[in-house]
Amino acid sequence: MKLATYNVNGVNGRLNVLLRWLDEAKPDIVCLQELKAPDEKFPRREIERAGYGAIWHGQKSWNGVAILARDRDLRETRRGLPGDPDDSHSRYIEAAIDGIIVGCLYLPNGNPAPGLKFDYKLRWFERLQSYAAELFELDVPVALVGDFNVMPTDLDVYAPERWRDDALFRPEVRAAYAELVAMGWTDAIRSLHPDERIYTFWKYFRNAFARDAGLRIDHFLLSPSLRERLIAAGVDKFARAWGHTSDHAPVWIDLDDR
Repeated sequence: MKLATYNVNGVNGRLNVLLRWLDEAKPDIVCLQELKAPDEKFPRREIERAGYGAIWHGQKSWNGVAILARDRDLRETRRGLPGDPDDSHSRYIEAAIDGIIVGCLYLPNGNPAPGLKFDYKLRWFERLQSYAAELFELDVPVALVGDFNVMPTDLDVYAPERWRDDALFRPEVRAAYAELVAMGWTDAIRSLHPDERIYTFWKYFRNAFARDAGLRIDHFLLSPSLRERLIAAGVDKFARAWGHTSDHAPVWIDLDDR
């Protein structure tokens, strides 16, 4: 089973890129972030013609998450992260797929920091930690997947000294991510590539992609039973090189089918 995550940075504006990648990479399950489209504008028909069923949680202009599945039953189990009934951001959707719970998330960016946006990011992280603990206690296969907007360590950013005060790299955020992992979740990419510089995002300007001046902010956190099934992981950097593409590259893991 190939499970992927892709911050598409606008599902309609970059639909051709998404469809091309789906055709070439053929992932079984895909978590999408930054749809930047309300529910009624999600390109369901085009996605279905590509061979994928879908559930989505959209929002006009910003945010938005979706889960796609190819030739697999897809059942929505949650829409929105619990803990704040007044939170109107579309940042979390969850599904049961072939006995696995897949939570697709788009964690807030939080810049500028300090500030209200950074405070919201930390509160959202606290809610994620609380809900992740509930999922962990279920003792079922779970994958928390998506754009976490955090570089966990210095190895995950091309120039750590330039990012110390950024909301994606501040110590409060890295500590929150470390607390998640400490619950017993496995960072899939890092577990298979412990010492390798692997990036999933490159800014559009200053020739960042060509210089490989990137960040690793798209992650897979796996419950223990899924960690046992982890075979491989990688980044489809070729898609980042295409024209009119997202500033993120698709990221994937392979799980043993059981």
